[in-house]
Amino acid sequence: MQLDISEKSLPVYEALASEVRLNMIVLLAEKPMNIRELAEALGLSSAIMTMHVKKLERASIISTKMLPGRGGVQKVCSLATDKIEIAMPRYQQDVRQFHQTEISVGHFTDFEIQPTCGLATVEKIIGEFDEPRSFLDPERFNSKILWFSQGYMDYKVPNFLLSSQKAEELEISMELSSEAPFTNDNWPSDITFFLNDVNLGTWTSPGDFGDNRGKYTPAWWPDFINQYGLLKRLRVTSKGTFMDGKQISDVTLSQLLIDQKQWKFRIAILDDAQHVGGVTLFGTGFGNYNQDILFRLYYKPAENHTKTATVEAGDSSK
Repeated sequence: MQLDISEKSLPVYEALASEVRLNMIVLLAEKPMNIRELAEALGLSSAIMTMHVKKLERASIISTKMLPGRGGVQKVCSLATDKIEIAMPRYQQDVRQFHQTEISVGHFTDFEIQPTCGLATVEKIIGEFDEPRSFLDPERFNSKILWFSQGYMDYKVPNFLLSSQKAEELEISMELSSEAPFTNDNWPSDITFFLNDVNLGTWTSPGDFGDNRGKYTPAWWPDFINQYGLLKRLRVTSKGTFMDGKQISDVTLSQLLIDQKQWKFRIAILDDAQHVGGVTLFGTGFGNYNQDILFRLYYKPAENHTKTATVEAGDSSK
């Protein structure tokens, strides 16, 4: 059930604003019940219970059917929905323009890694576990999860920024975790990010998660190894570099040669890191977020281009 903050959703909010009706929902989540059964379970009269049933029925939270019973026809109640989502109003900001590129996890262009390591498509493991040569297998381009304990992975990223556009902010999002033997929720790892050979900063992953299966992880994937990561957003602006809003370095967009036609993005576990705990990179078909490595370059029209266009417009009007 989808709700918003408007009068049309008011019957649902009113129906839920009662301890009795909330208890009715809990009871009906276990099994359908008739009005007499609900009344007895909650210590109310059938007349009062009928009033509460009508309130929930009008809100489409429950549905009722007239069915034959031992004492004649009875009204049987059951839940009509298993989930309610509320869309909150949002402040409407100016729409920002951006170029977006999604690079598949397996489309790395260079690497240097140490075991433990491995990679897989959504159908099968590529090569062998803990064998770096498997990362040279031609099928590596189809991989949607990869992991290594130390070293780096490089990706080439096309830049579609035009000369008439000025870069304002670069956002890179990806699903990551540490890389422990099997899994370990408490396995910190210092993961460092580079763009065009500039060190953007380091984020410490808290662990390698296996307490639950990943939402998109294939059914054949073993339960005892990496299941999901954390979705992290790396942002480079004119004020510095941030991970999920927390500043991790003073590197600004102007230091990255961002106007180049392509960028080199590196994910690394450095030899001198305090926590050498590896990295697992999740792509589409694995983990909890169905995406690969997503790049967004926000931009606005370059000032000199805007001024030129204004002058030309002025000349043509004379």
